Amino acid sequence: MMKDITDRRIIYIKGFLFLFCGLLSAALLVVEHPELKVGFLLLVSIWCFARFYYFAFYVIEQYVDSTYKFSGLWSFVTYQWHRRRRGNP
Repeated sequence: MMKDITDRRIIYIKGFLFLFCGLLSAALLVVEHPELKVGFLLLVSIWCFARFYYFAFYVIEQYVDSTYKFSGLWSFVTYQWHRRRRGNP
């Protein structure tokens, strides 16, 4: 198992690399297909994925199950899987 990153500089570098990769891939997509529809759909999909991440991270912990502790999207998937298997919708 990998150790958690604790160095602030590495955390910032990782965050800005995600930002850079996202901006680069969005720009390449829009350059490849310079249509208003493509740009709009790209913005909507980014917004929806960000809202889902917020839902998995904050909403579940604050409003549904205060015992749930978020550690990534995989933890959310396993949380939902175990919850369904126990019979909790």
